[in-house]
Amino acid sequence: MTRKLLVYFLTLLTLTFTFFTPTATALLRQHQESPGVMRYHSQTSIKDETGHAWQVILYKVNNPGASSDINLRLVGFPSIVKFEHPKALEVMTAHGLLLTAPDVYALGSPAPNVGEYKFTGVLNQLPTTKSLKLNLPLSGSDTQIKIPTNIITEWQMLVTEFD
Repeated sequence: MTRKLLVYFLTLLTLTFTFFTPTATALLRQHQESPGVMRYHSQTSIKDETGHAWQVILYKVNNPGASSDINLRLVGFPSIVKFEHPKALEVMTAHGLLLTAPDVYALGSPAPNVGEYKFTGVLNQLPTTKSLKLNLPLSGSDTQIKIPTNIITEWQMLVTEFD
């Protein structure tokens, strides 16, 4: 009887972790944009509180002689979302600290569903052990995306490993 109970418990535990863990995983990538210019990025897909998927891309370009800012690009589904430019991105840490990232596309976006924010200053202030929330400045209503801890850890690796 105890063996059968153990099998049921292990099955329930496996199903719980399969269905209730965050599905956001990212991968650090690098590629050469042009001779001597390297681009490093972390890209993942995360759903907002309404179930819409977002591409979340943190990247930096190492170009000798130029600053290597880190930007966060957010891409929503076309015709469903529209960013309000030049509003800043609000970042809320688990400890209640509110940070802002300035809009890179203040003068014009490549598409209405694309937002990009200068993230260098924000990234240096993020705790590595807690998740955070991004308040996306969209036309009509703001939307929130939760960024899990494993993605934040990867973002920190982007800074430390590719300097």
